Amino acid sequence: MIMLDSDKFRAEISADLGLDRIHIKGQTVSVNNCWHFYTAGESVDAMFYDNDDFRNGMNRVYSTALKYDILILAFVLMDTHVHFILYGGFPQCNAFLHEFVRRTSQYIAQKYSVKNKLGNVEISHQAIDDDRYLLTAICYTLKNPVAAGLKYNALDYPWSSGPLYFRTSDTWASPIWMSGMDEVLESSYLKRKLVHTKARFEKSLPIVCGIVFPGEYVSVKIVEQLFGSHRSFHYFMCVTKDSDIDNRGGSVTRLSIPIQEMREYRDALCRDLFGDVGLRCLDTTRRMRWAKILKSRYNSSTKQIARLCGLAYEEIKDLM
Repeated sequence: MIMLDSDKFRAEISADLGLDRIHIKGQTVSVNNCWHFYTAGESVDAMFYDNDDFRNGMNRVYSTALKYDILILAFVLMDTHVHFILYGGFPQCNAFLHEFVRRTSQYIAQKYSVKNKLGNVEISHQAIDDDRYLLTAICYTLKNPVAAGLKYNALDYPWSSGPLYFRTSDTWASPIWMSGMDEVLESSYLKRKLVHTKARFEKSLPIVCGIVFPGEYVSVKIVEQLFGSHRSFHYFMCVTKDSDIDNRGGSVTRLSIPIQEMREYRDALCRDLFGDVGLRCLDTTRRMRWAKILKSRYNSSTKQIARLCGLAYEEIKDLM
């Protein structure tokens, strides 16, 4: 991660993000070296299966970011995909997300005995070139849980950076890791064991509920500078729409029914149709039949159906 203890780095970052310029209402300011990286949710049925997987994923964000000259401005881990708003050179940001996905695949292989689970996951990116779109991309990222129909407020979802910004002691956002520090790790061995890395740590790590406190690796103060005020932040959170990203070629996931519920319906239908045959044993023809019935019964989005049935969106979009 880029360390902000150098005046030179702070000046470069301020210039790249437009923080050193006067902002005029109604006008945008160009930004440099900002990126929206994300994985395609329809590629897999899950990247994270339970809370332990999410906790491991949060720590993996930290340990992976240590290796690269990047700043994490915002992120969200969803059960089927991830979004990151990053600052840094493209090669570094791209390498960060590819390594994060690779290490997540290794974790799945060790825990669930499923090899190369994420081998076909598509990793995409957008260059962010002005300040307004940067704020929009941050808010879009944080609002993913709401768009997915999860029972969370965007700023209360525990597996994202959402609860960190403009937080005071009386702020209503309260994910489990905001409840107070469990411990502060001083031992280098225990730090490496927790985040599954061989990297050496120069400072102590605050730990909450088994994860490194996300404020240790998210550039909260820079994001707060970008928005300028708590009121501006909440304004952008309210007005940002999926189409704001759609129109710039981004990745939008609209789900009709929460993914957890749809998995239950999917598995029950699979047993009714094919007995105990697992998803991986079904050929494309049977998966297509399965997908059509799911669509007709639950009217879920085509992207969600593709993801649940292990089909490519392009294969089924015209059949739905």
